[in-house]
Amino acid sequence: MWRPRSDCGTDCLPAGGRSLPAYRQVGRLIALVTVLLGAAVALPVARRSAPFWARAVLRAAGVRLRTRGPIPRRRALLVANHISWLDALAILAVTPSRLLAKCDVRGWPVIGPMVAAAGTIFVDRSRPRTLPATVAEVAAALRADAVVAVFPEGTTGCGAEVGPFRPAMFQAAIDADARVVPLTLRYTEAGAAFVGEESLATSVRRVLAAPALHVTVSAAPALYPGDAATRRYLATVARMAVGVDRTPALV
Repeated sequence: MWRPRSDCGTDCLPAGGRSLPAYRQVGRLIALVTVLLGAAVALPVARRSAPFWARAVLRAAGVRLRTRGPIPRRRALLVANHISWLDALAILAVTPSRLLAKCDVRGWPVIGPMVAAAGTIFVDRSRPRTLPATVAEVAAALRADAVVAVFPEGTTGCGAEVGPFRPAMFQAAIDADARVVPLTLRYTEAGAAFVGEESLATSVRRVLAAPALHVTVSAAPALYPGDAATRRYLATVARMAVGVDRTPALV
């Protein structure tokens, strides 16, 4: 089975630190549940409203979003580093896109139903033989002028380093002759990371308790597959671009 692993574990997470009073955390939780219920009703009939609902979920959770650089809204493969379950929401919030996610995400209580309704393409890591069909599905979406967002590391890390990029999905960009846009995700709190054997519920509670959590989505210049480009070459160059920290200083 294809099960990417990260060296990051719960030891990468901060111990203690500041947190909101309990009543503020409860208020955020109520707001989050309310927004998710609204998204569950609206998204199946209005997929293009996904950016609105993603921004609403981030606001309800107390997460502030910033962007740097032009982020495409058509025919592009977005490739980003992977830190948190918030990553998918941050990308959906800045551009209408179809995500590529592991099948497990479909069952997540926080964002599973939302990303599924937004047109997510799911990959089954327990069945490697289905990978070519998934690549073909991503290529078809790109040919149809969609933006598709993938996390080539295949798993989450603490954000200190960018892990190896698996090249399979870069083949979809080559096949569809679509540009590749590297995105760098950065959080102001290490507690945003979702790593190790930690449960999703525990991670959500930590995010809701964070007093001032910001996420910045920075876009690097697009890469255009050429006649000589291979998926491994694109993966290598994109990883280097994502590893450049373009997050602005917070004051």
